[in-house]
Amino acid sequence: MAFAPQLRIPATYMRGGTSKGVFFRLEDLPAAAQVPSPARDALLMRVIGSPDPYAKHTDGMGGATSSTSKCVIIGPASVPDHDVDYLYGQVSINSAFVDWSGNCGNLSTAVGPFAIANGFIDASRIPRDGTVAVRVWQANIGKTIIVHVPVADGQVQETGDFELDGVTFPAAEIVLEFVDPADEGEGGGAMFPTGQLVDDLDVPGVGTLRATLINAGIPTIFIEAASIGYTGAELQDAINGDAKALAMFETIRAHGAVRMGLISDVSEASKRQHTPKVAFVAPPRDHVVSSGKAIAAGDIDLLVRALSMGKLHHAMMGTAAVAIGTAAAIPGTLVNLAAGGGARTSVRFGHPSGTLRVGAEAVQTDGQWTVARAIMSRSARVLMDGAVRVPADVFE
Repeated sequence: MAFAPQLRIPATYMRGGTSKGVFFRLEDLPAAAQVPSPARDALLMRVIGSPDPYAKHTDGMGGATSSTSKCVIIGPASVPDHDVDYLYGQVSINSAFVDWSGNCGNLSTAVGPFAIANGFIDASRIPRDGTVAVRVWQANIGKTIIVHVPVADGQVQETGDFELDGVTFPAAEIVLEFVDPADEGEGGGAMFPTGQLVDDLDVPGVGTLRATLINAGIPTIFIEAASIGYTGAELQDAINGDAKALAMFETIRAHGAVRMGLISDVSEASKRQHTPKVAFVAPPRDHVVSSGKAIAAGDIDLLVRALSMGKLHHAMMGTAAVAIGTAAAIPGTLVNLAAGGGARTSVRFGHPSGTLRVGAEAVQTDGQWTVARAIMSRSARVLMDGAVRVPADVFE
């Protein structure tokens, strides 16, 4: 019996923020995978090693967590005044599914360095020493992200002394600007799809929860930690080892998605795993994070814990951080109230691995809230480049 050989596809394995994924140039993909298709999904699942009933990704590049089961496709810009198109696929771990419904804010950090290193930026724009502003079109959600990439001796600077909670080693600081982060294409065309800053969300088996439903960065459902029996200082084991708690959060997510207009029935939530996110918030308190570091209540404005792909995230998704910063800037949301209320242009929140600061300035015009941009600092680094191998029969 003859067996198919392996395909060799140029790729780069990169960390961006607190995530990592496999990056491809669009032109390097097999022809069948250069367009949205079952062939593209099949390829990316095989690269990652999904679906994996053992939930280990032993036979692929994935890391068996939502933070490490990701693929990125970079191509020439399709929109004027941009440098590249950035398409993000969140690969499910144990089911045959790639979710294209949202962005990864963490991996957005790595798009700028990848674009420079792979010839998408004209050499005349790259200084010997300085910063390059890479304008990225986020094709999943139709938004602009500006990635400010440091350059040293004409090359992307990757090493440095910037420390990011949730990442083991320091690296060079990269500043991200999420331009007009409200997702006007989802849930009725507004930052708050229900028209309310706080809703009463009826969740069967859980009760009626106060919730802030927002489309900014990524569609997110914010609830109060105390309303579901938590303090907001929980670490991963407290949630991810509790099957009842995970089922509760998924039920909240499904009913919140319906309320936001993202799906028409809760039964559709399983086919939209990446969005919306669920997060719970609480006022600041002294606590200890996953590294063992103690965080004082006075060092943060509030506590936030968020779930991604059905599990509590080890730090914070970049897109959810945009949602947090945006909601914190708008008086009356649950995020704003947990932070003490009032007007603010930035917020520092505690997450399971430490703290993160996000800047956002909100303006209300004719009763509608808008945010021009959200800003945060992350870092990125190439872990390996060369080629990935997948069996040639992956498309059959």
